[in-house]
Amino acid sequence: MKIGIIGTGAIGGTIAKKMVIAGHDVKVTNTDGGEKLNARAKELGVNPSSIEDVVRNVDLIILSVPTLAILSLPENLFSNAPSEVVIVDTTNYYPFRDGEIEELKNGKVESIWVSEQLGRPVIKAFNNLLAETLINGGKEQGAENRIAMAISGDNEQSKKIISSLANDAGYDVVDAGSLSESWRHQPGTPAYCTELDLKDLSHALLDADKDKAAEIRDFVISKFMDGDAPASHQEVVNLNRSQFAKNPKTAI
Repeated sequence: MKIGIIGTGAIGGTIAKKMVIAGHDVKVTNTDGGEKLNARAKELGVNPSSIEDVVRNVDLIILSVPTLAILSLPENLFSNAPSEVVIVDTTNYYPFRDGEIEELKNGKVESIWVSEQLGRPVIKAFNNLLAETLINGGKEQGAENRIAMAISGDNEQSKKIISSLANDAGYDVVDAGSLSESWRHQPGTPAYCTELDLKDLSHALLDADKDKAAEIRDFVISKFMDGDAPASHQEVVNLNRSQFAKNPKTAI
């Protein structure tokens, strides 16, 4: 499969590596451009591309940038992309980083907002796993305690394609429903960055509380920002888990 990835940070870069290992043809772009982009692409084992070219002649586009950066994408970026191209939104909204985006602040589902900005349908995926989880948490299909990833969207065939890619990367998938239900794996929910298996993630998605999610998201990030040293991966997972009494894997 031909894949274009916008963004080469912790998530986008890790997905790029995983897709190359799985045998896919991957090209990437980022805001650095030039030699920095070339060096990053070489590090990832993929092809560097301009923002205009990364969406051309591909089967799948993965959007992995800060939410605010979506507003800076070229206008009509996807106007020449075929309608069947699958666009994956991996983004998560954090006001401390992205600023106050009024519609999101007022409760609009993040990926619906993203879809509106792009003018194209998207599938929400790869957003509820930490970068470290993506790097080292994958297991063979059928392995015990295999971590699961949530996915939401309105096109069943597109979700099947992305679910196959997630399996290639080492993760099970739980379908959370339509794009309007993707809030169930946004920050501040039991499914977000809690490293759950297939069964437990299915329960966590159902336990999500939309009215409380933003408050929990902001509390968790404040705890990390107030710390004297960067939190370890396990500390991040544990703190996220500890916010939910019904979460099947409470922090020790």
